Amino acid sequence: MPGRKPVDQEFVEYVVKSIVDYPDKVKAERKVDEMGVLITLNVDPADMGSVIGKSGQTAHSLRTLLRVVGAKNNARVNLKITEPEGGKNFAPKTSKEAPAEEAPAKKESASEVDDLKL
Repeated sequence: MPGRKPVDQEFVEYVVKSIVDYPDKVKAERKVDEMGVLITLNVDPADMGSVIGKSGQTAHSLRTLLRVVGAKNNARVNLKITEPEGGKNFAPKTSKEAPAEEAPAKKESASEVDDLKL
């Protein structure tokens, strides 16, 4: 079908537009070379925190899913998230309330772990 975007590019745009506040500013560009497919993602600077996620977990998950999509199409697909102009000037989304202190993690005894029967 002429004019239709490749599946991997459509996938990235769909997922990212679903998690950001400014979906109209999401742009994914696709380039193919001898190394495979490179999808370059551009988002609004205010949405960088949503796309990257805590400790990069959202970006890592997106890359993992993108590799699965690529494997189904016999392609090696990589994702590059472009930093906004001016460097790391984006502000992470924060709650207006002061963060509550976390309770210390409960240590599980060996019998509790054995009960899980993994």
